Amino acid sequence: MLFRCIPMSDDDTENSSTESNVTEAPSSSPQGGIMGQLDDYFGISKAGSSVEGEIRAGVTTFLTMAYILIVNPLMLSGADITFTDFQTGIPFNDALVATAVASFIACIIMGLYANLPFALAPGMGLNAYFLYTVCFGMGVPWEIALAAVFVEGLLFVGLSIAGARTAMLNAIPKDLKIATMAGIGLFLTIIGMQNAGWIVDNPATLIDFTNAGAWTHESGQLWALVGLVAMGALMAREQKGAIMIGILAISIIGWTIVPGSDAPSEFFSTPDNPSDTVGAVFGALGDAGDPIEGSTYGGWGSFLMVVIAFFFVDIFDTAGTLYGVGRMAGKVNDDDELESADEAFMADAAGTTIGAVMGTSTVTTYIESASGIEEGGKTGLTAVVVGFLFLLGVFFSDVFIAIPPYATAPALMVIGAMMMRGVGDIKWDDIEIAIPAFLTIALMPFAYSIADGIAWGVISYVAIKFAVGKYEEIIKNQILMIITVLMTMFYLGPGDQTTFDYIFDLLN
Repeated sequence: MLFRCIPMSDDDTENSSTESNVTEAPSSSPQGGIMGQLDDYFGISKAGSSVEGEIRAGVTTFLTMAYILIVNPLMLSGADITFTDFQTGIPFNDALVATAVASFIACIIMGLYANLPFALAPGMGLNAYFLYTVCFGMGVPWEIALAAVFVEGLLFVGLSIAGARTAMLNAIPKDLKIATMAGIGLFLTIIGMQNAGWIVDNPATLIDFTNAGAWTHESGQLWALVGLVAMGALMAREQKGAIMIGILAISIIGWTIVPGSDAPSEFFSTPDNPSDTVGAVFGALGDAGDPIEGSTYGGWGSFLMVVIAFFFVDIFDTAGTLYGVGRMAGKVNDDDELESADEAFMADAAGTTIGAVMGTSTVTTYIESASGIEEGGKTGLTAVVVGFLFLLGVFFSDVFIAIPPYATAPALMVIGAMMMRGVGDIKWDDIEIAIPAFLTIALMPFAYSIADGIAWGVISYVAIKFAVGKYEEIIKNQILMIITVLMTMFYLGPGDQTTFDYIFDLLN
């Protein structure tokens, strides 16, 4: 059952009037009607928030991740300007509707079932793997690629029901989980700096800082800086809605001043029926075992490898993100375990499965959820608001798409700074912890992957423990051992292949 009830006990009812005379209720606390019902259902006042604050947090989160409504369909359709001669075959409109619907369903489940303020949508990086590696690189039809995502989602549903994903998260050492939060903060920061136009590609140094002398009043770089200062100042003054105010203000200024930043041409549009993609995975499953002539796709072996790749990247990407934003939201208990973790993983799994049926790549929890959490989001109502905004986004996509990246970039940098709070809790004086924790933090922005940071943090942690003879400390954590073996197989293997590549090549 995906919906939960939070009834008041008789004691709560009896004492409510007495307590109200002793303890002053928050001024924003709803007293009745639908606001009161929302408060009761999500436990908003108990969490130290308000309905208005949760709605504001949901809007803030959505504004920082609304770009996915256009980026994901562009990616999956192959319609990006750098790939004008290549199409995966997924119609842009179908991918747009699939993105919105899958995000809506996943966010609703996260909000109503898990009661957590985390937003979900098709993941960047996973959609790139879908397009560039599977469809473009291997020559796999998009229908079969979606079938692989569908199977991955079903696997996640089973593991979530069994509690295996939660057990895997809890098996990772506390210091590495804290490092994950800090690494995600740096990951958000580098994304924000890219979106702001502050850092660019440089073949000599990999990345470079742009020429600040070119930051005129017509440049997005300058207005990103203004937005960053404004958000910081508003937050320092404890202004509610600081991040959302900053995003909207810079967007309006950008539409007026910055060339190429155009205000939305229209506010309402009606999407076409996504008939080409809905249910396409079911027919594709029957063809997954057939080799494709002229491509590297060899049948079931290749199909399983694609499933495994989606599976590994998603499982650790999601785990890391959930813990990072969960710790930031105060949803981690005294045993360093994420509250309602099983329900959160189920929301992720359901979103992935339904998204594949609709016509989009893997759905995952977004690190941009931290923006809403920093804005005050504490309950599932924040996620529900994001979900409905995604659904509305299909009809108002031009408005959300018009928000320039340099307007949301400062929000990502601010949140990146906030997520560094816990880094001092890592035992830096213990080298057995310090090196794996550092790798976890450093690899996330440098490798541009949350999953890679977690994986090599865990692998190095176990390897160092074994190297210094602390076998029992590791062996008794059987789940961590299994995770380490599987991670190693995913990254290392004979010759120029990973172990999984080698095994599945034998099946072709």
